Amino acid sequence: MNKVVLIRHGESEWNQLNKFTGWHDVELSKHGKYEAKKTGLFLKKKGFFFDCSHTSMLKRAIYTLQYILKELNQPWLSVQKSWRLNERHYGTLEGFNKDEIIQKYGHEQVLLWRRSFNVSPPQIDTQDKRFPGYDMRYSNVNINDLPKGESLEVTIKRVIPYWDQFIYPQLKERKKILIVAHGNSLRALIKYLNKIDDKNIIKLEIPTAVPIVLEFNEKYIPTKWYYLK
Repeated sequence: MNKVVLIRHGESEWNQLNKFTGWHDVELSKHGKYEAKKTGLFLKKKGFFFDCSHTSMLKRAIYTLQYILKELNQPWLSVQKSWRLNERHYGTLEGFNKDEIIQKYGHEQVLLWRRSFNVSPPQIDTQDKRFPGYDMRYSNVNINDLPKGESLEVTIKRVIPYWDQFIYPQLKERKKILIVAHGNSLRALIKYLNKIDDKNIIKLEIPTAVPIVLEFNEKYIPTKWYYLK
């Protein structure tokens, strides 16, 4: 049986402050660091080890992966980073407290922006300092590919090419793969691989630092997924 392990990063400082984070590069909170270390110890107890790993370009995911690999005694493990695994970009909502946005726009509208499949939040202008084109870490990415505000549908369209080009070939080589990313980039993968419909994916919440196991059969077709407990 072939398995891939997915983990959302530990709690960030903006998770703690209930802010829309998206592509903003925030630190892990103290609790988030604890979550990451605890998850690493848990995976070690369960007998997991990995041949390769993938993460985003955002430090809350990168540091979570580092804490996990340290606890697994695999700090040497190959790590591949990509903007395609970044969190969904929340456009003009980024940096604002979620409760404040609800007060301004109403609960139903904010729920649509947060949980619907194909409704994007208001987009930022390319002159906005929050536009990723100003960040040197994305200097090698075509500026037209950088988001100004994404729905889950748009997020899926950038995540899946990364899966197809880099992760799936490793799976076919029977590599043991660990992916540490974000709530929406992981929702995108789970939806795609398990053919979850647009309506039901809205209900999927991914908690911080809880391992999710994807199982594949001998033909590398997904068979099931579950939280590791």
